[in-house]
Amino acid sequence: MKMNRETIEREYPNYRKYIRNVFEAGQARIFRWWDEIQPLEKEHLLEQIAPFDFQFIRKLFNASLRITHSFCGNLAPPEIIAVPGNAAEKKIVQKVEKIGKDSLRRGEVAVLTVAGGGGTRLGVDVPKGTLPIAPITRKSIFQLHAEKIQAVQKRYNIKIPWYIMTSENNDPVTRNFFQMHRFFGFDSQQICFFTQGMLPTLDLQGNLLMDSKSNIIMSPNGHGGAIIALKEKGVLDDMKSRGIKSIFYHQVDNVLIKIADPVFTGYHLRDRAEMSLKVVKKCHPEEKVGIIVVIDGRLHTIEYSELSREDMCAKNGNGTLKYNAGNIAVHMISLDFIEKVYREGEPLPYHAAVKKVPYIDENGKMINPEENNAIKFESFIFDLLKYVKKSVIMEVIREDEFSPVKNMEGENSPTTARQDMVNLFGRWLRNMGISIPTDSHGNVIGLIEISPCFALDEEELKDKIDKHLQFNGCLSL
Repeated sequence: MKMNRETIEREYPNYRKYIRNVFEAGQARIFRWWDEIQPLEKEHLLEQIAPFDFQFIRKLFNASLRITHSFCGNLAPPEIIAVPGNAAEKKIVQKVEKIGKDSLRRGEVAVLTVAGGGGTRLGVDVPKGTLPIAPITRKSIFQLHAEKIQAVQKRYNIKIPWYIMTSENNDPVTRNFFQMHRFFGFDSQQICFFTQGMLPTLDLQGNLLMDSKSNIIMSPNGHGGAIIALKEKGVLDDMKSRGIKSIFYHQVDNVLIKIADPVFTGYHLRDRAEMSLKVVKKCHPEEKVGIIVVIDGRLHTIEYSELSREDMCAKNGNGTLKYNAGNIAVHMISLDFIEKVYREGEPLPYHAAVKKVPYIDENGKMINPEENNAIKFESFIFDLLKYVKKSVIMEVIREDEFSPVKNMEGENSPTTARQDMVNLFGRWLRNMGISIPTDSHGNVIGLIEISPCFALDEEELKDKIDKHLQFNGCLSL
């Protein structure tokens, strides 16, 4: 049903400006069920559109039509601090680790966990961080992160501020989850929740998508939204008031994350870096992971699809892949650098993601599309790299530090994450001379779970484990 603009404006005169914007933007179809919905639903819809910048939304949509999977400029691999392989390199690690430990002891490092996304690829409607993931106890991802932070706090006799970025979609559920679990032993003032921005979801013709007759589908503005929210929500000021100098940034779904890693922190501080990152070697040329490269002297992360076949398979003289630095979204970011970006930088660009999103059609019927039907707009944290003048890129071993939970099954699923945790703990024990059986793929046969509160790392485990331990297929410490 076509709704008359003047009728709506007379009914809600305080929203006249926003109603006019909707009609002028050609989005009046959102009012097609105006006569059917209740007053509270009408107010909700009007409150949704109030902050919309329709010119900006149209600009994003038009840009999405011009997406090209290519890049311009001279491409080169970046300089990377490799995994230490000899005594001299290990000695350097010990020196930088001391720098990191000293900074931690001074209380200069905060943890920022990005947890605003949904679990759509996992087939769940709860925040990823709430998923039961531990191999034996089924502790949630959030609890595993919490225990790692607590272990770091105990080791260095400090309190680490923990900032958790949620979205409007999952913020209430996330906060309630922490309250139900009594903040996992933290002082509630030590954990700061803040929401990232939201943007409307469009169909492939640029129209606003709705999932009810009174609700426009909104999506979080990507992990780059953390940089915007740090300023808009007063989080950066809070960090400065606590004496924070550096942020340890990570995404919630990596179950092997080494939170507040003193070696990584030490390299970042030693080199006076603005933004640093960890990388892993690609498994194979076609692996679907962002690649760190240098283009015309500046660091960039480019998607695997942006590499030509020639560059994707290019090799060094020793036979290794030339473009091999897979980005795992773990960063150290200096507060001074973020403030410089605010002063001098342009806003982070938005990237269009074409996805399948349930919606209601013009008849009000809910549709679960079988093909991609919607465009979401996201900003990416790694786009900050173009502003960076000094950075550290540190290679880590994938099996030790990177196992994200993204898919319901198969690669990067809860099943693989649990196995990766078991395998990590199995390697620790095996390195101490304890017999741990494995199958033909190298996976531990059985279940092992070691709480970070018992042993944060292999070194701590050595001091606590019974060297005569006999593994009987199930071990929880």
